[in-house]
Amino acid sequence: MKRRAKIIATLGPASGSPARLAALVEAGVDVFRLNFSHGTLHEHAEHLDAIRRAAASAGRPVAILQDLQGPKLRTGPTPGAAPVRLEPGSLVRLSASGGATTPTSIELTYPPLARALTPGARVVLRDGEIQLTVEKVEGEAVLARVTAGGDLGPRAGVHFPGLRLATDALTDKDRQDLSFGLQRGVDAVALSFVRRAADVRALRQAMGERPAGEISPWIVAKIEHAEALDNLGEILQEADGVLVARGDLDLEVTAEKVPSIQKRIIRDANAAGRIVITATQMLESMVRSPRPTRAEVSDVANAVFDGSDALMLSGETAIGDYPVEAVRMMDRIILDAERHAVL
Repeated sequence: MKRRAKIIATLGPASGSPARLAALVEAGVDVFRLNFSHGTLHEHAEHLDAIRRAAASAGRPVAILQDLQGPKLRTGPTPGAAPVRLEPGSLVRLSASGGATTPTSIELTYPPLARALTPGARVVLRDGEIQLTVEKVEGEAVLARVTAGGDLGPRAGVHFPGLRLATDALTDKDRQDLSFGLQRGVDAVALSFVRRAADVRALRQAMGERPAGEISPWIVAKIEHAEALDNLGEILQEADGVLVARGDLDLEVTAEKVPSIQKRIIRDANAAGRIVITATQMLESMVRSPRPTRAEVSDVANAVFDGSDALMLSGETAIGDYPVEAVRMMDRIILDAERHAVL
């Protein structure tokens, strides 16, 4: 039985060598994801060439997904690049003045900060490990209470759950990376932090007209923001596919809502005739363990039962100890799920 759902593997230090790439292709990888939040263009060029050599050697097509970083908000630098400790219950000042982050002041890369936040708004740092609640806005500064503390390093990711922020769909870095990807012939481009259909149109416009006989890369809209859920219908009309980015979605909504949201996105994408990718922590324990948990196996199988066209491995293949084993395991789970699925 031939597997229908595709396997996407994220490239990283654990998977970039020629031998490892060949093993991953043999194990069943259909698409390699290049994460442009990390690495240089020179490194990405080397990876692209290595992927194509591995695919040619295996005698089967392997696609390349370019994942643009997008307008991700981050904290500023810390003194000496060392982490600063944010104590629970302490009051910290948030600003975008360009200074350094300290235990009492957090610098953010979002100039309209004070106009966007109001008392009661949540601020989430380090993928949810550190959380703040806004108490007061004073001029261009925001005062917030630390509700969940921890160590905050430089350039940590920042989320404002539920807020509609004024950010461009494509940053200057995205445009430079996109130009590189188009020149190198990537097969699909993932757009991060999509909020509305206009974001997808902006990417399509940036791609421009392709030369005669040349096919434009597919556009995959990453659904990782609450606003995108409100505008899912119009996004599906513009994009070629969507990616259920469960990690960032978990920061936007409460955790118990993510499974039902996943099912809704997949259902709507299927109905619209768009490809849909389910991602984030599919086999997360295999970053350090040769075997997944039973819950992870069920998660992968249920994503197949829901109607996912592709499943994506992230840290499992980018930085994990068992990247090839993770792909083989996902291949087996998908095959068994498809064998028993009611399609």
